[in-house]
Amino acid sequence: MDIYKRRPEKMPRILLIDDDRDLTAMLAEYLAGEGLGAFAVHDGQSGEAEALSGRYDLVVLDVMLPRLSGIEVLRRIRRSSDVPILLLTARGDDVDRISGLDLGADDYVPKPCSAGELVARMRAILRRVSTSGDAGPGGPIVAGPLTLLPGKRRAEWHGAALDLTGTEFSLLEELARHAGHIVSKEQLSLEALGRALTAYDRRIDVHISSIRQKLGPRADGQPWILGIRGQGYQLACE
Repeated sequence: MDIYKRRPEKMPRILLIDDDRDLTAMLAEYLAGEGLGAFAVHDGQSGEAEALSGRYDLVVLDVMLPRLSGIEVLRRIRRSSDVPILLLTARGDDVDRISGLDLGADDYVPKPCSAGELVARMRAILRRVSTSGDAGPGGPIVAGPLTLLPGKRRAEWHGAALDLTGTEFSLLEELARHAGHIVSKEQLSLEALGRALTAYDRRIDVHISSIRQKLGPRADGQPWILGIRGQGYQLACE
């Protein structure tokens, strides 16, 4: 394990889990210049332990790792932690991307990628999960049995805590703010993911599928989040 930079106490803490030591050293130096503290481990087992330590604001996880695959590390982390996870996948490998999103990754970046693109994705995730008081736009959002507290990034379903990843929360928040109305995938991508929708991008569909499973069906057997072909998604009010 390598600690690359000491950081101020309030500097966001990034865990890099990747067996490419040259890459993580380069990234850590770049991140330090961007005001982000970096710590790196180089195998899956060490990565799992570090990610579950509670010391990090975001985890960057490579799919291809020794000792334990990135997908298995992701699965184990999600059993007990909602720390944001950005997945690094081989370019064009749809199976790993979809599996990672299914298991609760917040986003993915195909490798090779530029350090600038990676930092932009990190900042987008950190912005989505940053906390503030429950005032103004961060106040409670109620849509049927759903209650969201955006300022605390907390969700309740029928009065019980609802376990969501950061990206799932952001998508559900956008749908809840427009409950009963169709929200286009373009709007969801811009408002919840912080970027424009691109052709053949299935991130939103995969995340919505995961949220549907967590909400369960309505009394009539239909999902709470309806897909309107060619238009977008709609959260049912009751």
